[in-house]
Amino acid sequence: MYDAMLRLTHTAMPGKLQKTLPIKNLPLIHQILPVFVLTAFAVLASFLWQGHKGFNLWDEGYLWYGAQRVLLGEVPLRDFVSYDPGRYYWSAALMSLWGDSGIMALRGAVAVFQAIGLFTGLLLIAQKSPLRFKFPGFLYLLLSAITLMVWMYPRHKLFDISLSILLVGVLSFLVQHPARLRYFVCGLCIGLVAIFGRNHGVYGAVGSAGVMGWLAIKPDSRKDQPGFGEGLLLWAAGVVAGFTPLLAMMLLVPGFASAFWESIRFLFEVKATNLPLPVPWPWKVSLDSIPSEEAIRGVLIGVLFIGILSFSLVGIAWILFQKFYNKAVSPVLVASVFLGLPYAHYAYSRADVGHLAQSIFPLLIGCLVLLAAQPAKIKWPFAVALCTMSLWVMHAFHPGWQCHASQCKAIEISGNHLMVSPEVESDVRLLRKLAKEYAPDGGSFVVTPFWPGAYPLLNTKSPMWGIYALFPRNEDFQQEEIKRIAAASPGFVLIYDLPLDGREELRFRNTHPLIYRYIIEHFDRVFDSPNPVYQIYTGKKLAE
Repeated sequence: MYDAMLRLTHTAMPGKLQKTLPIKNLPLIHQILPVFVLTAFAVLASFLWQGHKGFNLWDEGYLWYGAQRVLLGEVPLRDFVSYDPGRYYWSAALMSLWGDSGIMALRGAVAVFQAIGLFTGLLLIAQKSPLRFKFPGFLYLLLSAITLMVWMYPRHKLFDISLSILLVGVLSFLVQHPARLRYFVCGLCIGLVAIFGRNHGVYGAVGSAGVMGWLAIKPDSRKDQPGFGEGLLLWAAGVVAGFTPLLAMMLLVPGFASAFWESIRFLFEVKATNLPLPVPWPWKVSLDSIPSEEAIRGVLIGVLFIGILSFSLVGIAWILFQKFYNKAVSPVLVASVFLGLPYAHYAYSRADVGHLAQSIFPLLIGCLVLLAAQPAKIKWPFAVALCTMSLWVMHAFHPGWQCHASQCKAIEISGNHLMVSPEVESDVRLLRKLAKEYAPDGGSFVVTPFWPGAYPLLNTKSPMWGIYALFPRNEDFQQEEIKRIAAASPGFVLIYDLPLDGREELRFRNTHPLIYRYIIEHFDRVFDSPNPVYQIYTGKKLAE
């Protein structure tokens, strides 16, 4: 990745400077150090601005619960429903190092992973901007950092965002010099990525297949490049090596293998990787019925949904054309367009802003790398436009801006002082009131199907394996959950009776009818709930 840049930088430097600055010092001074400094500043500034703002009982609570349970010796997938294990062990390792299992410790662990992703992305972009401590190269890098940072949302999904960036870097590494060792290293990295998220492993595999196929077209005989078959075998060997930690868990951790395969089988049972939402096409925005700022945001979001797909389709066609005519193509662009298609699938699987943000980084990095090589009259207007569009779309979703735009309330969570919306403050107060009255001293309770964050908030284990009960489950699964609830004797049950996405079939009573019936038959309803969608039940002996 850096050899070509060193040559370009060295030849572009004045003779006097070449004599005073040895070429061997360039990697530290003119490549890694500026990017590292900018990355550290950007992530730290974001953390100081909004690290203590906002709290999400839903998805962030889902991650927090898993990290806490791993700290206590439980195993993801086996002991509780979860993402793939990597992110939990990463978070638990850093939280253990810091001696803190609270929400801010979790956010700190996630921010470290965010920094790795941002550093990789900026390093890829910086290859086109030598002498980056000087204007305007550093200014372009700063503009790129703002563009990337504003899309790093939501906070609890920064693992997924960083993984997508790392995949771009890994495939760029292969394209730049497709030697045998790099095929193996590429596979190794994809295997490691899959431990954090199997979907990212699949996306990396699809992108790798495209890259290896592209490399097989008119291969450069002057390079140590294996044929397609040999390269595929080396890559596959790397994947197996990278996936070894999870394979070891299957062999050594009792019950984990069956839980892992069951999680894969369940995807085929529900025939979906996510709960779909309609694509917000730009022409569907009601321009007359909403404020102009929201209307513009809606149109831009729709345009970007089109853009992430168009970028890959047009980009693949273009790099194939270049390849057939033996024309040079940026390795980062090749990696970006081949990864763009599988990540477009992720965006369209649940077409909201959060999933768009987790899928857009191949497009962003590809565009910023392309623009970095253009003349100033093209480079700067388009880069500024991309940054402005990103800020317009995303600023309103960040908790720091939300607390700036509306009144947030101070609250203490896990020993940390946070600023949260009035709605979240009210929900936390309700949970604490119910726990104090019906499940004191760390007693058991059930909160379902949403709000898995209730358990780490109150430092309690969930009686149910399914802490986030979104998808319909069969009778056998529900019977096992009922046994767990009965054994725990929860002091209260809170059912968030919401038709998710407006779909009645996704109410808890319809996705888990046996569990719902068990609760209404064995617990008494409390009718002074502060919100009609919060169905609160207590044990009969407590309610009498």
